Amino acid sequence: MNTTNQPPLQKSVIYIRNLANCPPSYLNDPSRKEFFEIVWLKDEFPLHALKNPAMQQKGDWIYLIPPYRVHQLNKAGKNGVLLSFKQELLEDEDKEFLLDLFKAFNVQGEFSCLQLTPDEATGLASVYALLEQEYQTATNSYLIVKALLKVFLLKLMQVKEQQFTSHDVNQKRVYAFFMLLENHYQEVRNIEFYAEQLGISAKRLNQILKENLDKTGMQLIHDRVILEAKRNIIHSERTIKEIAYHLNFSDRPYFSRFFKKQTGQTPEEFQKEVRNHISSKFNTLV
Repeated sequence: MNTTNQPPLQKSVIYIRNLANCPPSYLNDPSRKEFFEIVWLKDEFPLHALKNPAMQQKGDWIYLIPPYRVHQLNKAGKNGVLLSFKQELLEDEDKEFLLDLFKAFNVQGEFSCLQLTPDEATGLASVYALLEQEYQTATNSYLIVKALLKVFLLKLMQVKEQQFTSHDVNQKRVYAFFMLLENHYQEVRNIEFYAEQLGISAKRLNQILKENLDKTGMQLIHDRVILEAKRNIIHSERTIKEIAYHLNFSDRPYFSRFFKKQTGQTPEEFQKEVRNHISSKFNTLV
């Protein structure tokens, strides 16, 4: 893991860099798709447009980006740090921790974003400094790096939990809806099921989602299915027909009609576009 003689990315399980000197060899490496990424922006504007424009301000922002993403966030020229790791680094941890980790990274399908308070940033920075110091040491200890990574992740999940509990009841329902959606979107695609699980009417759930996300429940369900379809088209070896059955569509033509209605492209057109883009843009999906 030492950075003096860094192994190829596909042979690494953890990778730490300042964003300012993150080399193209990492950004363009196809193995990057297998890594969880933590992007910590410091005194920067967020990388994505926020629903509330008043929150679009400089500060400490942390992005939790799951493996096999469909889009990449443009981090070029930003001030901050990048921490990437493979799940195998933590595979012998307890299942509850791994489930919480997955939820923290995947609550909205593509990435999760946290705005840190100064106190939260200070607390995380102290753990990160120890992790980076051990990682940079030529004689670093795998066990110490792994232990410090887990502490850092636990601190992150604690921040996320504290921010969640400060939300109003409807924001909590939005969060709960996404948790349910992540577990059931492949089998259940009607809003009534999710509303019943949350103890409210389908009409009320749609109102809450529309107010907070400007989308209905069915739109969000369809978005999640399309996201998974795109991930499979980009990253898996499945054929379009196999992807259709994997996502519980009755046949390929039905899946193709659904995909085109949601995206404006057939699955084959999207696949061709992605292959051309990756070929011309050095394995990136930016």
